[in-house]
This record gives sequence, C-alpha cells and structure tokens, in this order.
Amino acid sequence: MKGEAGSQLHAERPKQEGHIWGSMRKTAFILGSGLLLLVAFWNSVTWHLQRFWGASGHFWQAEWERLLSTFEGKEWILFIIAATQVPSMCFWGLNGLLLVVDTTGKPNFIARYRIQVGKNEPVDPVKLRQSIRTVLFNQFMISLPIVVFLYLLLKRWGDPCRRELPTFHWFLLELAIFTLIEEVMFYYSHRLLHHPAFYKKIHKKHHEWTAPIGVISLYAHPVEHVVSNMLPVIVGPIVMGSHLSSITMWFSLALIITSISHCGYHLPFLPSPEFHDYHHLKFNQCYGVLGVLDHLHGTDTLFKQTKAYERHVLLLGFTPLSESIPDPPKME
Repeated sequence: MKGEAGSQLHAERPKQEGHIWGSMRKTAFILGSGLLLLVAFWNSVTWHLQRFWGASGHFWQAEWERLLSTFEGKEWILFIIAATQVPSMCFWGLNGLLLVVDTTGKPNFIARYRIQVGKNEPVDPVKLRQSIRTVLFNQFMISLPIVVFLYLLLKRWGDPCRRELPTFHWFLLELAIFTLIEEVMFYYSHRLLHHPAFYKKIHKKHHEWTAPIGVISLYAHPVEHVVSNMLPVIVGPIVMGSHLSSITMWFSLALIITSISHCGYHLPFLPSPEFHDYHHLKFNQCYGVLGVLDHLHGTDTLFKQTKAYERHVLLLGFTPLSESIPDPPKME
C-alpha cells in the first residue's frame, strides 16, 4: 500500500509542477504581450496626450502655484482636501447615480444591464442604509487618519506638495507601478481574509452582498478596510514618493474602478465587472483586480467555465451581454 501511495505521489508531483510552470508561462505571455503593446503604442498615444498636457502645461503649473500660495504654510490642509475630498466626490458622484437605479429600477435602459437578474430589484432600503453608514464611518474615521499619516510619511523624505508638477510620462509610469502593487497586495490580502481564521469575523461582512452594488465597494470591517482597501492603494505613492497631483488622480481612479467592479451592471464602454461580481456570487474564485494572479494561482478555473467569463469583455454595443450571451437554463 505504501508503495502504491508513493508511486501515486510521485506521479502527481510532475503534474502539479507542470501546471504551475504552465500557468507561469501563460502569465509571462500575457504580461509580455501587454508590455510589447505598451511599447508599440507608447509613442503614439503619449504624443497625442502630451500635446494637450504640454500645450496646457503652463496653465496647470500656474494654477498649481496659485493654489500653493493660497495654502502657504498650511500645505497639509491642501493635501488632506485633495487626497480625501476629491476622490470622495468622484466616489459619491458615481454611486449617487447608480443608487438611483438601484433604488428605483429607473432609468430602464441602465437597469437592463444588470448582471444578476432578479437581485436588488429594488435594493433592500434597510440593508442599504446600514451599508452607507459603514461606508461613511470607513471614509471619515479610518481613511482620513490614514491619509494624514501618509502626508507625514511622505514629508519625511520629500514634499508631496512640491512646486513642480510631474510630467505626464512620469505619471503614466507611476500609474503602472501603482496598479501592479495594488494587484499583488490586494490579491494576497484578499485571499488571506478568506482563510477560516479571518473570514467569519472580518471579511464575511463585505460578502453579505452576494449581488453587489457600487457603494458597498467600501462596505467592510475596519480591519479589512485598512489591510485590503487602503494599504494596496497607498503603498505605491509611498514607494514612488509621489506628488499630490498623482496621488489625487490615483485615489480617484481607484475608487471609480472599485465602484464599477461592484456596481452590478455591465454597462457599455466601461470595464467589465463580471470578474468581481462572480467572486461575490461564489466566494472562492476571482480574488484579484486584474486577474493575472488568479490565472497564475488557478483561482479563476471555475469562472472560466461559465458564461460570465464569456461576458467578461468590454461591451462596445448597446445590447446587454446577458441577452447576447445568456446563462444556460437552470435544471429543474
């Protein structure tokens, strides 16, 4: 018996190693292809964008210097306002519009793009009010002190409110680094929170919403909000010693993307939320943001066998993908 068990173990090991190496090769191919495309289009895209940025560069620089003179000696106030209130306005502006659809089902042309049909039609008002209270608590009682700490940390080896604005090319580089750091930190912290030791006491709160809506992207236990929501986003600017302008745009973009990922609607011309929506539906798949580490670790294998995976594309038309790629009929 021991001999048979040993031979089976030896037989399984090469298969596992082959699977790991295969995943690594596929991941390298994806990243390599992406890098080649970035290099190919870098000069073309940035040239056109730089024309605007460069032509209006003196304008933005002059406005920034005027802002600095207004807050002279009180740059920390400027930092707090820009790093918290501007992203918050983006978050609540987008989610305010989505909440109209969530609570009324109107306008119908947006409601028809709902991913989980029959869920949140309309959303439970008691559950929604409770979630909004938690989100506001996280923003004001947790995020705000962390941003103050971020300012003090950045001031130790630089000045986030320095007079010269970063170039557009530098911001693109920062954005790429921010995104990669967020993907790694969010994936592993998120998987850690799904460990039985942490899930029930911490992460289960976020998963009360099996059919998510945009505003619950920040509905989380305070520990999760720090470890999985805040840290993956602020580490990039710390590493790069970023300017306030880069930090403000990055925080705003991160909140917009996570709101779209949770919104529950696969809307035209916006990033697909199918990946993270499936995570809320099934719990044990699709932990990351980009999906690269999920591919590497095989935590998207079930997702890839679903119609949701086929729908996980940028919708370039106006026919809902739930209609063009419907789920198979449920077995009686």
